[in-house]
Amino acid sequence: MEFAKVTTLMKAAALEIAILTGHLVLYPTGIAAERLAPAPSGTPAGKSAGSRRPVLLLHGFVDNRSVFVLLRRSLARHGRDGIESLNYSPLTCDLRTAAELLGRRVEEIRARTGHAEVDIVGHSLGGLIARYYVQCLGGDARVRTLVMLGTPHAGTTVARLAAAHPLVRQMRPGSGVLRELAGPAPGCRTRFVSFWSDLDQVMVPVETARLDHPDLLVHNVRVSGIGHLALPVHPTVATGVREALDADAPGLPSGRGEEPDASSVA
Repeated sequence: MEFAKVTTLMKAAALEIAILTGHLVLYPTGIAAERLAPAPSGTPAGKSAGSRRPVLLLHGFVDNRSVFVLLRRSLARHGRDGIESLNYSPLTCDLRTAAELLGRRVEEIRARTGHAEVDIVGHSLGGLIARYYVQCLGGDARVRTLVMLGTPHAGTTVARLAAAHPLVRQMRPGSGVLRELAGPAPGCRTRFVSFWSDLDQVMVPVETARLDHPDLLVHNVRVSGIGHLALPVHPTVATGVREALDADAPGLPSGRGEEPDASSVA
């Protein structure tokens, strides 16, 4: 049993190193803001009849939109054509400021596409920024589904190791932002889906990436055998994200809901 555990950890670590290497190569391609294609004509505000909600991708701390290259490709292959990404500056000092930027982008997408709602996928800190927008800035009227990948809902103790940056301090357990998010959120309309991995070395403890809030409609999905960097990259997680975005039924479990594993992917 112990040997199997060590082997799994080694595989996950090797995968993290490989993903990090690939991401460092791709990182320069995601520094510039995304060029947006003009909205299609023929229907009011560019909205196509029967078209799916736009999807907005939001990266984590000191990252950029290049982290979503594979997830974006997976979504596009399965019929999602309204996929966009948002970069926020690594010099941003307050999560609330990033959430306000996100809100402005959501309004721009709604005006350009004619869709009343969007879906958001956020990795790590990106999920926390999107959650703040939804819970605290009225974004629940505009975001149908928020999918979060390895997001520190209760804070991560790893943040104490790099506490010089204000955004990092806001990811520490007990921070003011996290206390705000833990407060009452009656009537919040957004569906939350939170993926957390049992081998995530950035989320400490790993359960911090589970979202437990009595007022929110939450679906937690446990992923086995991969680390933090693999969450927006691994095909098994991509499948789970697609299913979460396509699940429009309102009957998802709330509060401490938990899906079975998204399968062992080690």
